[in-house]
Amino acid sequence: MPEGPSIVILKEAVQQFKGKKILEVSGNTKVDLPVLKNQVIVDFKSWGKHFLVCFKTFTIRIHFMLFGTYRINERKETQPRLSFRFSNGELNFYTCSIQLIEGDINEAYDWSADVMNQKWSPVKAKQKMLANPDMMVCDALMDQQIFSGVGNIIKNEVLFRIKVHPASTVGELPPAKMKALLKEAVVYSFEFLEWKKAFVLKKHWLAYNRKACPRDQTPFTKKNMGRSNRKTFFCRTCQQLYV
Repeated sequence: MPEGPSIVILKEAVQQFKGKKILEVSGNTKVDLPVLKNQVIVDFKSWGKHFLVCFKTFTIRIHFMLFGTYRINERKETQPRLSFRFSNGELNFYTCSIQLIEGDINEAYDWSADVMNQKWSPVKAKQKMLANPDMMVCDALMDQQIFSGVGNIIKNEVLFRIKVHPASTVGELPPAKMKALLKEAVVYSFEFLEWKKAFVLKKHWLAYNRKACPRDQTPFTKKNMGRSNRKTFFCRTCQQLYV
């Protein structure tokens, strides 16, 4: 599943189609969409893992789920879920979830929850976490209403960086660790973005899919954890458990 930085890369890559009229629409989506032919795309936005194609009175939300993909100015052999053709190229989406959002997109999304948005609010994120003090930090980081855009890779890497065990509870985190969590969720997301653009992301993983801790050589514990039961890597030596 693409994490927030990957959606930002997509948003940047399709700017050539902003302000362009759709000349042709196709795809196998079952969602009842408005007539899109001859509509002009007003903007492209991202909110966490959601890619947003914005029109004047509505927005199409695209979520790539686990196996979704896209192609710009090229096609796959399989039929797209949704395809747009413009005078200057085409945009194709595959194996993704499509949703129609009517009205003002700014009323549908809390931009302050997106760790890669200029309106990101660590204060609000902290308030949301402290409202659920028994929640594990691995769940907090994966909660898209708190840390929109953070996925499983970022979760693992952030917790390793700040030396916090993923099963630690939010309410027991020392103030310094809470501050570090809020900061690193953003810092690592933007580093992820740059590494992904340079095709060197995996080279920078310190915990995710690694066998041993680079700090103390302790073998990583690999375990499915949290509400989402996602793959988690942690060091029992240097990542402290706060419960």
